[in-house]
Amino acid sequence: MSEKKVEKGHFVKVNYTGRFNDGTVFDSSEGKQALEVLAGEGMLIKGFDNALLGMKEGEEKTIKISANDAYGEHRKELIQEVPIKDLKDIKPEVGMTLGITAPTGQVFPATIIEVKEDTILLDANHPLAGKDLEFDIKIETTREPTSEDLAKFAPPQHNHDHCETCEDDHCDHC
Repeated sequence: MSEKKVEKGHFVKVNYTGRFNDGTVFDSSEGKQALEVLAGEGMLIKGFDNALLGMKEGEEKTIKISANDAYGEHRKELIQEVPIKDLKDIKPEVGMTLGITAPTGQVFPATIIEVKEDTILLDANHPLAGKDLEFDIKIETTREPTSEDLAKFAPPQHNHDHCETCEDDHCDHC
């Protein structure tokens, strides 16, 4: 086994299997490409991200993550009643996922949890919110990231061709 250890900012390839406390598998990289991340940079849920740090290349372990360090607790304020007439041409069904737009303009997924006569109940909590999770993880590779690795995870670059009239409040180059 190699002595290369995962450090914050390292490019890491990790294989994993995620389970609920009852042993039911909810996600796995088995049969797929290993998950690629920059360790300790907040690209993963907190408990998973923290568990990678200090592991050795080739090392395997099982980790238990509380809901707080996973997708957070289930929050009642993220459940809202919406008039069906606001859905336009959509016929609502329990389990259907819709995109809801926050006041910031960001779109979040929300799941229909109840259909009433004139309204629906939407739940914008992550489907795994409120659940403690367990993962089997194995570090396949850890190394300093290359410029190509960093580019893969970089946010899209802003096109400044229109900078005389740019109205992007987040654009600090115009």
